[in-house]
Amino acid sequence: MDKAKEFVEGIVRSIVDHPEDVKIKVVEGEKSTILELKVNPEDVSKVIGKGGRIARAIRTLIGVIAGRSNKRIILEILE
Repeated sequence: MDKAKEFVEGIVRSIVDHPEDVKIKVVEGEKSTILELKVNPEDVSKVIGKGGRIARAIRTLIGVIAGRSNKRIILEILE
């Protein structure tokens, strides 16, 4: 799931004001992988977007990567 982690990290770093604070922890499960995304508190709203649109778009793109590996990838945005 390194591809998914690098992908999310690249996208998120490009939209936040504090890219140095972007941290992603990967939690591997049997059938799924959880990406725990932590950003600067000032940037949480930028990652989620208006009505959750940006977060939904990132999750959709992650789904494409997950489809190739036959494993479910879940993105959790931590505050």
